[in-house]
Amino acid sequence: MSTREFLAAGLERARQRTLALTDFDDAELLRQYDPLMSPLVWDLAHIGQQEELWLLRDGDPHRPGLLEPAVDGLYDAFVHSRASRVDLPLLPPTDARDYCATVRGKVLDALDQVAAGADDSAFRFALVISHENQHNETMLQALGLRSGPILLGSGTVLPPGRRGVEGTSVLIPGGPFVLGVDPEDEPYALDNERPAHTVDVPSFRIGTVPVTNRQWREFIDDGGYRHSRWWSTEGWEHRQQAGLTAPQFWGADNRTRVRFGHIEDLPADEPVQHVSFFEAQAYAAWAGARLPTEIEWEKACAWDPVVGSRRRFPWGAEEADQTRANLGGTALRPAPVGAYPDGASAYGVEQMLGDVWEWTTSTLRPWPGFTPMIYDRYSQPFFDGAGGGDYRVLRGGSWAVAADILRPSFRNWDHPIRRQIFSGVRLALDD
Repeated sequence: MSTREFLAAGLERARQRTLALTDFDDAELLRQYDPLMSPLVWDLAHIGQQEELWLLRDGDPHRPGLLEPAVDGLYDAFVHSRASRVDLPLLPPTDARDYCATVRGKVLDALDQVAAGADDSAFRFALVISHENQHNETMLQALGLRSGPILLGSGTVLPPGRRGVEGTSVLIPGGPFVLGVDPEDEPYALDNERPAHTVDVPSFRIGTVPVTNRQWREFIDDGGYRHSRWWSTEGWEHRQQAGLTAPQFWGADNRTRVRFGHIEDLPADEPVQHVSFFEAQAYAAWAGARLPTEIEWEKACAWDPVVGSRRRFPWGAEEADQTRANLGGTALRPAPVGAYPDGASAYGVEQMLGDVWEWTTSTLRPWPGFTPMIYDRYSQPFFDGAGGGDYRVLRGGSWAVAADILRPSFRNWDHPIRRQIFSGVRLALDD
């Protein structure tokens, strides 16, 4: 497949997801389901605005575009908070769709010029694909907070799990490994994933699979949300202020949940999701364990100790498919633990890509030798010590992440109180 065909296919897959997630009437798209999230119509037009900015305006916000400057500025995420976007004079849904379609037509014409992969053009297209797919996941988060008649189905069928993996762990021997990636190996990796460099990691153990709803219910039944000794000082203060008693969307009986409007029995063998960093940290303490660092997580995911090199994916070089990982958003939920033995890493750790984002203890920091990419506000404003705030790193993606953009080196981050994200837990222990 040529570079043009590869990028065109990625653009099309992302757009089909966007259109499916905004295939509602105007009133629905204009609603704000929660102050944490934008109205869907903002995300829709923002996707087109960023595509135009990076692929038709050379990243220059002052260069004339298809929108009037005052309208164009409505879609600057650094200027307008999510809570405020519902009050902005946004493009109506029909206009937003037309705008995105017009931009896409011009972008496909421009794509003909990157067939040879000249300059950084191909990377720009890949960046736009990643951006749209990330907003697709954000829109799913918003839809998860929505009340009212059900809009989404129950999701596609997932493979069954298997017994014997819940609560088990794998030894990761100490020693050096290559953390991060270089453009030669992953040309579309984002700036905070680069450069590749060697680090030495002491031995540790890591959960074979993520923590399940059944395990989390045991934590609740044992008073996990009632006893401060499992919580950090900051975490306990937040638990009290927010009145947390269970993961978000769980019923009062801890036997049911609400998922995109569907009230259903809580699957015991499914990875727990919609928990904050503070909750994850408290659970780990209760379980006599801890959360992994993101460096530990990446070693367990990507390193092959037999050949002494990284794997492109946990299982090897082959692209992700339905036998190896739960990705792409169609399932609308995590798969039961043990569902993907073919997706195991070289160490035998399973479900490291897809299903749930996994909290780590790490704050977002640049790797040594970090160089910002063309979108220099993607990572830098959020680095620890740069005024970015109290972000914690999550790894591994979720069921909502597109397979096109996910790699073992991919780094996500959010505030430690966030729960609307598709976040879960994998335990680590000192060896």
